[in-house]
Amino acid sequence: MNQELKNLIRSVPDFPKKGIDFKDITTLLKDKNGLNDVLEELCNLAKNKGITKVVGIESRGFILGGALAVKLGAGFVPVRKPGKLPAAKISESYILEYGTDEIEIHKDAILPGDNVLLHDDLLATGGTMQAACKLVEKLGARIVQVSFLIELSFLNGREKLQGYDVKSLINYDNE
Repeated sequence: MNQELKNLIRSVPDFPKKGIDFKDITTLLKDKNGLNDVLEELCNLAKNKGITKVVGIESRGFILGGALAVKLGAGFVPVRKPGKLPAAKISESYILEYGTDEIEIHKDAILPGDNVLLHDDLLATGGTMQAACKLVEKLGARIVQVSFLIELSFLNGREKLQGYDVKSLINYDNE
């Protein structure tokens, strides 16, 4: 299935900057069979784990994360960039190639004892997901699984997620 799904993803060279080969998932999302296959596969990876909340990372993690929450019978929680959440929140900074960034979650979004699936569209260097995991753990929840549609394994993002059950459907290992 990996190759079939790869065929539905458009590569956009030099976006958003020169040297980046952007993986555009909109071409997969518009294909009803591809979208259904992706949701079914991600659900199969996470079923029977007692997941109570799905956390989606801004912004493309919201697309499949919300649908996964519905299919798994769980709530959905967005993790956002600073200034986007209106109520009391906590934040976590993480290191980028040049500088730092930050993400936030509502303080009341996750409860102690929640079983959480974190989802984003793409695993690159792992910094954003690592920060999201820290946020969820600060709120007392148990991270059951971390999932991605795409993994750029040549960037070694899994190294920052050691100790978590990391799953990805599509792997690019040499691009």
